[in-house]
Amino acid sequence: MKNKIVRFGVSLDSVLLEAFDQQIEGRHYTNRSEAIRDLIRRELVREEWEESDREVMGTVTMVYDHHVKGLSERLLHLQHDFTGRIVTSMHVHIDHHNC
Repeated sequence: MKNKIVRFGVSLDSVLLEAFDQQIEGRHYTNRSEAIRDLIRRELVREEWEESDREVMGTVTMVYDHHVKGLSERLLHLQHDFTGRIVTSMHVHIDHHNC
């Protein structure tokens, strides 16, 4: 069954709406609906994580200059220090300097 789009109205104080519009512009949303959907999803996920005793997973993505002396070794040591928490890593070359 395909999800059906439902339209509904929202009333906001004009100052709050202006601040929201500035935020969604800064985040490059194409419209308010898209931003509101993300806010709702984010809140539902946050609530589920806080109220659940289930294990959750996440990712950390870093872009770094691999020419920085000692950085690769420091990242490797962090992985070893957090064995069990960091279960895998991936090294991707973006360009000549950045990974």
